[in-house]
Amino acid sequence: MDDKKILLVVEDDPGLQKQFKWSFEAYQTIIAGKRSEAIAALRRHEPKVVTLDLGLPPDPTNASEGLKTLTEILALAPATKVIVVTGNDDRENAIKAVAMGAYDFYQKPIDIDVLNLIIARAFHLHELEQDHLNHHHTSSEPLTGIIASCPKMQELSRTIEKIAPTRATTLLLGESGTGKEVLARAIHALSDRSDQAFIAVNCAAIPENLLESELFGFEKGAFTGATQQTKGKIEYANKGTFFLDEIGDLPINLQA
Repeated sequence: MDDKKILLVVEDDPGLQKQFKWSFEAYQTIIAGKRSEAIAALRRHEPKVVTLDLGLPPDPTNASEGLKTLTEILALAPATKVIVVTGNDDRENAIKAVAMGAYDFYQKPIDIDVLNLIIARAFHLHELEQDHLNHHHTSSEPLTGIIASCPKMQELSRTIEKIAPTRATTLLLGESGTGKEVLARAIHALSDRSDQAFIAVNCAAIPENLLESELFGFEKGAFTGATQQTKGKIEYANKGTFFLDEIGDLPINLQA
């Protein structure tokens, strides 16, 4: 029996299918090339994390089929972490997908190391959320996905309830794996921004030379390969919640 975690990759490009298959060898990687195959694989294998190319047949040039696939996946398995993969000229649809319930988005060209980190984080967050749900036994009303049976956690929950309605910048401190992103999402869910995007950036997962353009975007012609104006994730998080994970790994000049 294969004990590897199951990853569903929805991608119609045969070359990328092969690349993903050998690059994600830490997982039992299931490949689907179109919406019907993706839904069949979802029902059969129940993957906890899905990477979804928005450009799927019969018309890979637009995102309509990919967005329909996302809707079906989340309707069948709402807890699934879906990472949408999009072309470098289609960030608008990626943000739309996040607003529809996708966990995160990744923009081509593919950097396997970065995508692997995003996938690993998605699996970890799913495990944390399911663990909280499975061990939900508190008598007081908890926040979504958070166990609040001990006094310290109940105090933390009350603090989150006070912070959420405000516009205050919030610093979450804790060791890796303690659930800081779960808390950030709880704050977002309780806020008046809950119907807007939650954008998470893992500062440790993005090369330092790409961080500034990833966060703030860039103008056409700003550097070699900048063929068009591109918005940064901070701008996409406007009116929503922007979560900087591992901010201590952010260069000092960008922190300022």
